[in-house]
Amino acid sequence: MVKRVLDIGPIKFGDYTWDDAGVPAGPLIVTVDLAAQTLSVFRDGYEIGATAILYGADDKPTPLGSFPILMKDAHHVSSLYGAPMPYTMRLTNDGVAVHGTEVAWGYATHGCIGVPTAFAKLLFREAKVGDRVIITRGKTLATGETLVS
Repeated sequence: MVKRVLDIGPIKFGDYTWDDAGVPAGPLIVTVDLAAQTLSVFRDGYEIGATAILYGADDKPTPLGSFPILMKDAHHVSSLYGAPMPYTMRLTNDGVAVHGTEVAWGYATHGCIGVPTAFAKLLFREAKVGDRVIITRGKTLATGETLVS
């Protein structure tokens, strides 16, 4: 069990929580809400982790939809930007991924979902290629439902 939340109240940039103690094995689903700037991790229907995120700037938006994790690379470096992207979990063929980074107010990505690196390591350990990442902007989806903008 790992927990890292500095204050009671809304999760702040750089903070996260993770507690999978006693949670049974089962399917993993990751949800991202760009409007709330949060990512949640569910295993067998139980939320085991949550964090504040960075996402794509206006000129490089993060896509909405349901994406399988296509590949994982713990030591990835961006071929476009030369930036380290630890614990990368690629979601699209054009490079959008969930990865570790410094998460701070005013920062953005080039379409990726940035999470605190320590959280990215925990998620990387749990996630498998093929697990779903559902990205919305303030909407909820049932498992298997398709996002309609």
